Amino acid sequence: MKIKKIVNQHRRDFSAEFECEHCGNVVKGHGYDDSNFHDNVIPDLVCIGCGKKADGNYRPLRPLNRDGVDI
Repeated sequence: MKIKKIVNQHRRDFSAEFECEHCGNVVKGHGYDDSNFHDNVIPDLVCIGCGKKADGNYRPLRPLNRDGVDI
């Protein structure tokens, strides 16, 4: 899965549309804007449409603010 569009963000919490790279299935979900979430959690999300995870060529987005910075 990858982030297709961030719909809403408050501090580090966000709502987004996640899209499967394999089948194009789009789901709405929530996340936390830090490096761990972008690097580890998102690529490990399993698509409910096809049951696959992100490929090895997944390129994560960077958080809007550096980790450790209070917002």
